[in-house]
Amino acid sequence: MSSPRTGTVRVPRPLSASSVRARLRGASGTLGLAVVRTPELTVGAIAVIVTAAFSWVPSLWYDEAATVTSAQRTWAQLWAELHSVDAVHGLYYALMHVWFWLVGYTPFTLRFPSALAIGVAAGLVVALGRRLGGKRLGITAGLVFMALPRVQWAGGEGRPYATITTLSVCLTLVALTAVRRTRSGVRPTRWWITYGVLALVAVTFNVYLALAVVAHAVVLLWITFARRFEVRRATMARRDAALPAPLVSRRTWVLWAIAAVAAAGAVSPFVLAVSSQSKQVSWIAGITSRTDAQVFATAWFGGVDWYAAGAWTLMGIGVVTAVVQSHRRSPSVRALFRMQAVRVALPLAVVPTAVLVGVTAAGEHLYSPKYASLSLPFVAILIALAITLVRPRAVLAGAVVLALVLSVPTAIDVKTPRSKQDSTWANAASIINGARDDRPDADEGVVFGSVYGHPGTTADIIRVSYPWAFTGMTDLGVRSNGAASGVLWNRTGDLATTIPARLDDIDTVWFVGGTSRNIEPEAAAVLRSHGFVAEQHWETGTVIMTEYVRAH
Repeated sequence: MSSPRTGTVRVPRPLSASSVRARLRGASGTLGLAVVRTPELTVGAIAVIVTAAFSWVPSLWYDEAATVTSAQRTWAQLWAELHSVDAVHGLYYALMHVWFWLVGYTPFTLRFPSALAIGVAAGLVVALGRRLGGKRLGITAGLVFMALPRVQWAGGEGRPYATITTLSVCLTLVALTAVRRTRSGVRPTRWWITYGVLALVAVTFNVYLALAVVAHAVVLLWITFARRFEVRRATMARRDAALPAPLVSRRTWVLWAIAAVAAAGAVSPFVLAVSSQSKQVSWIAGITSRTDAQVFATAWFGGVDWYAAGAWTLMGIGVVTAVVQSHRRSPSVRALFRMQAVRVALPLAVVPTAVLVGVTAAGEHLYSPKYASLSLPFVAILIALAITLVRPRAVLAGAVVLALVLSVPTAIDVKTPRSKQDSTWANAASIINGARDDRPDADEGVVFGSVYGHPGTTADIIRVSYPWAFTGMTDLGVRSNGAASGVLWNRTGDLATTIPARLDDIDTVWFVGGTSRNIEPEAAAVLRSHGFVAEQHWETGTVIMTEYVRAH
């Protein structure tokens, strides 16, 4: 069984006005002629615009600040850091280092690469859907993909999860092409080499992408057993007509195994290095009462229960309908292709989560909802299988528009000022920046206290995220510099020693800290003993700030 060709580029003939109107009416309604003519590019461009819009609004949070501090270090400092922490994100940090060198750092430039990655992923989802089930499935899947709450979250996050989805669907497209070329005998080796190299790059980018390769094995196994079932059914029915050549042959298995094993061997030193830093995921809990909700709603649907319920229902309808239609006595070609789409998308949606949850249940705590991002493209295809059961084009277009409209509230929710773990760092930086404008000639220092929720980190993380609010300030409490020490964050020393030694001509001191493990009383006592008094105090979310001035 083969998939429909999608790579042919045809030059359109000149169209009359009546022909244009007819094409517009018949394409996909509100999706527009452009979407139909160049669906991959059009859907991809829309996805970039939608995910990038207002991405600068939410305040940064802990994980994004780790990206900022790592990507702005020198190559030597970044290399030293990766030997002690965050080797799993090393390639991402290196790419972001180059990006910041080109465009500089702002919250928008931090997040825009993720929006761009979502755009590329959306275009690739369209391409994969077209290969598996035709144009309708491809366009619908691409639009559903960019509307998923977790996709909107990933596209506005200064972390690698958006690119993980891109690599996952790209690797699958290459695998599908390699399988088809093996069947036709048209230079399959180069495609399997491409698959192996891409798998190597993908796993280096994020080790969880190895689960996509595992899922590909499940896909091949399922297709192999389905073929055996077809042969058995044909034999029992005593059909004289020969079955088409199998999509997955013995040669396919051999070439896949060679590519996968070669990639695994090449990437194994990196995986061992990442495993040696497993303390980084010590925050991941085992299987708890929250795990069911995380799998059901959080991982793919942003924790929105009603959206998750609707999406799971559609996925179930799409899968069951495809199975039933393909097992009829004389299934249509369309039914066979839709079943092939299920055989590809379902394992890639289910296997990664199943493996992570299973390993976590066995004692190795690896499952977190955000690590299931690689399955998002295939979740979209399964949902699209149900939506495209609607046959009239106008009704189908209406169903797609309804799905997009229903996603608007969640798309807005991920772009509010406090969307990211209720962080208010941007507001804290704005308060400090505004107050400093009232004392433009002051010589200022800062003491960083705790940061809420992260015991090993100080509020210097806010300066890392919003450096323009702290320009010219002297850090009065720092004991060791994170970049120089090969760790993520600076460390605070004994305030009774460090503060007096650095006061010199400073006449204004800021205390910035968190509402938990508050060390401000200790800092205030040291400052009072050197003639400073509290002038103003602010609190925003879990961040507290006090301005101390030298008494005259």
